[in-house]
Amino acid sequence: MAENKKITPKDFLNKVLAGTALGIIVGLIPNAVLASILKLFEQTDFVVLLTRTVVMFQLTTPLLIGALIALQFGLNPMKMAVVAGAAFVGSGVTMFNPQMQNMATNAMGAYVSTGTGDIINTMLTASLAVMLILLIGEKFGSVGIILTPILIGAGSGLIGLLILPYVKRFTALIGNGINSFTNLQPIVMSILIACSFAILIISPISTVAIGMAIQLNGISAGAAAMGVAATTIVLVVHSWKVNKPGLTMAVGLGAMKMMMPNLFRYPIILVPVLFTAAISAIPVALFNVMGTPSSSGFGLVGLVGPLASINAGLNIIVALMVWFVIPTLASILSLVLFEKVLKLYKKEEAFAYLG
Repeated sequence: MAENKKITPKDFLNKVLAGTALGIIVGLIPNAVLASILKLFEQTDFVVLLTRTVVMFQLTTPLLIGALIALQFGLNPMKMAVVAGAAFVGSGVTMFNPQMQNMATNAMGAYVSTGTGDIINTMLTASLAVMLILLIGEKFGSVGIILTPILIGAGSGLIGLLILPYVKRFTALIGNGINSFTNLQPIVMSILIACSFAILIISPISTVAIGMAIQLNGISAGAAAMGVAATTIVLVVHSWKVNKPGLTMAVGLGAMKMMMPNLFRYPIILVPVLFTAAISAIPVALFNVMGTPSSSGFGLVGLVGPLASINAGLNIIVALMVWFVIPTLASILSLVLFEKVLKLYKKEEAFAYLG
């Protein structure tokens, strides 16, 4: 079995990234696709139930990531379930709130789930569980069915919860660094924020969490969303005819983090990403493209970014130009310039899905 083979650190990281990327796709796509569509329909009981269903499905993202990371290592079903459970706990997607009343018992204290948890901590917790499983192997013998979930599953989950505040603090430091850009001249600010979010969206760090944590608003939020949008369009343009249509569609609908393995193996992909983000950010300052803290990390996903700017007073025609036409033209230009002319990369290698 794969769990008995020696694994190099590079292979270990690639397997973790591949499992994480696929888990994010599976967990986020239903809500990313259906959330905006369902808003167009009358809010009947069925539509409301379906909306809640995809949100609850999204909550399982850490669980899916853990299972798919374990699958990358060829673990058996029981060990796969242990890694999945540990990843779910360590992600922090569900936390105990002592000040909230439990509706079932009327006692104070309830478990509350929100978002997708911390992706970085999910990866760390799942990695720890996998390493312990590979290290221990079959040493538990016949009591493995009892000891593995307790010692490795709950143990890794506990360690994940203990390190979660420190991982969140690391994310906050990044957010504070980005927030310092808001003191700069508008065009410079827009470019720097857009480029920052353009990178973050294909990293394990959540752009939504960053945007909410530092409360980006106005043009700064618009620039952040534009950075996410720019990366989306770059990935779609470069993925076209390289990956299967379904994968390219998934990226366009919001699964940009599926390209995390590509970023770590081919960091050169940041060149067209940053080029497109920088160009696309200039109109943000020129046309006062606004956003909100809740829209800053979404970009084109569910049309959250464009709709937020339109709600803030941006003309629809200008919005189409700013959000779609300019980033697309900049992305195509980056493809021609960096691949065809400068030959910095081959899109068939750098942008081929590695999951």
